[in-house]
Amino acid sequence: MMAADRAVPEVPLSLSANVVGSFAYLTIRDRLPTILTKVIDTIHRNKNKFFEEYGEEGVQAEKATISLLSKLRNELQTDKTVLLLTDGLADADSWNQYLRRQQDQQDPVSWFRSQWLYVECYMYRRIQEALWLNPPISDFDVFNEGKTQSFFESQQAVIALCTYLQDVNTNMGKLSKDQLQEQFHKLLQVSLWGNKCDLSISAGQENSQKASPIDSLSNLQPFILVDNSDMVLSALVSAQKPEQPGKTRVDIVLDNAGFELVTDLVLADFLVTSGLAHKVCFHGKSIPWFVSDVTANDFRWTIRQTMAANHKWMSKSGYEWQSYVREGVWSYHDHPFWTLPHEFCDMPVDAPDLYATLQGADLILFKGDLNYRKLTGDRYWDHTISFNTALRGFGPAPLCSLRTLKANVQVGLQPGQGEKLSSKDPDWMTNGKYAVIQFHSPHSEQ
Repeated sequence: MMAADRAVPEVPLSLSANVVGSFAYLTIRDRLPTILTKVIDTIHRNKNKFFEEYGEEGVQAEKATISLLSKLRNELQTDKTVLLLTDGLADADSWNQYLRRQQDQQDPVSWFRSQWLYVECYMYRRIQEALWLNPPISDFDVFNEGKTQSFFESQQAVIALCTYLQDVNTNMGKLSKDQLQEQFHKLLQVSLWGNKCDLSISAGQENSQKASPIDSLSNLQPFILVDNSDMVLSALVSAQKPEQPGKTRVDIVLDNAGFELVTDLVLADFLVTSGLAHKVCFHGKSIPWFVSDVTANDFRWTIRQTMAANHKWMSKSGYEWQSYVREGVWSYHDHPFWTLPHEFCDMPVDAPDLYATLQGADLILFKGDLNYRKLTGDRYWDHTISFNTALRGFGPAPLCSLRTLKANVQVGLQPGQGEKLSSKDPDWMTNGKYAVIQFHSPHSEQ
């Protein structure tokens, strides 16, 4: 083995401008190569499919893609310098400019000694580069099989949730104000705990929902570390304008496909049916991302599969969701910024069009761990720092993070709360057992 190819020995943890960095070394060394190996295996297993669709050209593209991904895996495992993108796609300049900004602060930028948020996002972008450089398989979603499997393995939970939703919708006109609030809290928590089903955390292993999510809520309540759901509801109620009826808009920045997406669709259905919102805009990824993140294809596919289900209430839910999309009550959007490594406080400068779009919402729900890391900059914040402070000026509209904890960043806790959790459960920030519902309004200090 040449010296340049030797694996880098373990290094002590370090801080880089208060940004989460080398503490993730073991995760980079172990989990990310595992994900890359699964990607390579998936492409190889589809070799016959590529041949059937594209002939020998498809086979050659499969070989060339695997070669690039194997090279990427070696770079990752041996702490090579992070390279500029070469595919010439629309977002490549933004990625390369971001890398050059990192180089101004650190020389060289390598896999083990860089900001964790950056290199993790960078790996997924390089996977797409390997595919895009090798037509005709450029549009192949290497994570589709896992997302599809996750959806079907959660069928019983989806059926239970759709059945519950249809019962709530049928009786909506009979609900008192308190009962309406109770249903809001329940379905907000269902969407929250749907975030436990994250294939990027399990490195693509089975991670579906089996039990009825409604039945689990009371047992999960003690694990919600911050619960601002009353503030979220208050923001929605305050957004109802008698002089502009029917104008309330909720934006949901999605995380995972599969069961979590269903929980988000159920919540969106309730918001519309209850009149708390009149329009829901979903924001997803423009490319396959973090193993299980929602793309436009996943969004459409999930609604179609729900419509086609051999269950009365599940199918009825799917048909209603399709009608929402057709009528423009629901809409799906993607933007290159969601698959850049930038923190969200960069959005006004780096994606002013997206920021302006979000400013049109009355409430933005940010789902999941990656969105939380980008909201807070993935920094080593003291746990008692306010959510408002950690956002560093980001606030296009009232916003709420629905997140189960899977990364080493958490703000907005009470004094001593983090220390108590650490003594009771040392892995509380990463095991997905705990969750937060954190709200911020740009119109008032938190």
